[in-house]
Amino acid sequence: MPTGNPSPQKKSRGWMIAAIILFVFLAGSLLMNFGQLISSISSISGGSAHHSSGPRMEEVTVQDNDASDKILVIRIEGVITGARIDGTAFNMVDTVKEQLRRAEKDKRVQAVLLKVDSPGGEVLASDEIAIALRDFQKNSSKPIIVSMGNLAASGGYYVSAPCRYIVANDLTITGSIGVIMSGLNYRGLMDKVGLRPQVFKSGKYKDMLSGSRNPDTIPPEETAMVQNLINEVYGKFTNVVVEGRGAAYKANSKDGKALANDWNCYTDGRVLSGTEAFKLGFVDKLGNFDVAVDKAKEITGLTKANLIEYRRISDLSELFQMFGKTEAKPLKVDLGIELPKLKAGQPYFLSADYLY
Repeated sequence: MPTGNPSPQKKSRGWMIAAIILFVFLAGSLLMNFGQLISSISSISGGSAHHSSGPRMEEVTVQDNDASDKILVIRIEGVITGARIDGTAFNMVDTVKEQLRRAEKDKRVQAVLLKVDSPGGEVLASDEIAIALRDFQKNSSKPIIVSMGNLAASGGYYVSAPCRYIVANDLTITGSIGVIMSGLNYRGLMDKVGLRPQVFKSGKYKDMLSGSRNPDTIPPEETAMVQNLINEVYGKFTNVVVEGRGAAYKANSKDGKALANDWNCYTDGRVLSGTEAFKLGFVDKLGNFDVAVDKAKEITGLTKANLIEYRRISDLSELFQMFGKTEAKPLKVDLGIELPKLKAGQPYFLSADYLY
């Protein structure tokens, strides 16, 4: 006689079917991500001529003006550094270069807007970005217009100098043209606690800038060597300003600003307001981001254009790069600002007002 109870076998089969469907979806997703990983590895190793070795990016429209022409917005924000972005094999320099590479290839991109809000940063990273910007303008004939935000000082100005046109807000903090390299000498503290360094070196100057040395034993010629290094990098900075602003004034004619005759009197590390920088010819015009957009359209002869960005895409290959890393990260205390991680003995294009 039938009991009327539902068959337990049918119920278990339903769960089994659902589990199989879920497994198929998960397997398909894993296969797709694995394909992306293989493609990424292939492009990095040179296996595909159609991919770049930079970060993967997608185009995003940030302002749709119903136009076929485009203006690319590139952001330089925070401390300029060559350090890798968390969880990836790429850094700020790689990201900017990849954005410029794509903009050069896209015929509908008519200009680049560089949004700078940075206190500066590492010398080498700033120089690499500045060279990439200069070469892009030369090779593509597409102008780069800078829109300075709250802060575009030291390295922030260094990357702006080679560009075709610079727009700053009257309250922008800029300038701080100079180089800084610092360290800590803790020999006095070591002497107090009874610690004495024991150093073996291959040459007289091998322990230059070591914090454990007695300052009284550092010869004057060593100090002169370090200062000569700083002066050499500083000379490169001022050359970038002269060449960049000179080329911009020539291209902009009467629409831009030439450097003032006494401009070099203001390259002693002091910060300038946007208004002061405009009077001295360090920037071409006072205004906000919209003014920079209008100037980009004016220079390129456009009546309208969409504003776009190239944003980095994260994929499974970046997750694999993180495997095997067990280093502990320090506790981060949020003070409302991003403090730069300065390395002793490394020169920086960095505004001193940002450090203290």
